[in-house]
Amino acid sequence: MENKLRYRLITGKDDSNFCRRITELLNEGYKLYGSPSCTFNGTDVIVAQAVILEENNEEQA
Repeated sequence: MENKLRYRLITGKDDSNFCRRITELLNEGYKLYGSPSCTFNGTDVIVAQAVILEENNEEQA
């Protein structure tokens, strides 16, 4: 059984791959935590989204 982290900060280029990563975590029981952040590195928009795994979800994993 994998011991999942209760808090994760996911960062990356704002593209379908980033959205897919967040969707996979939501499907695993994580919840969005706070608002997303974004910045521009001169070429791409870079985004960050925190997710949390609540204790009751962790026990079911």
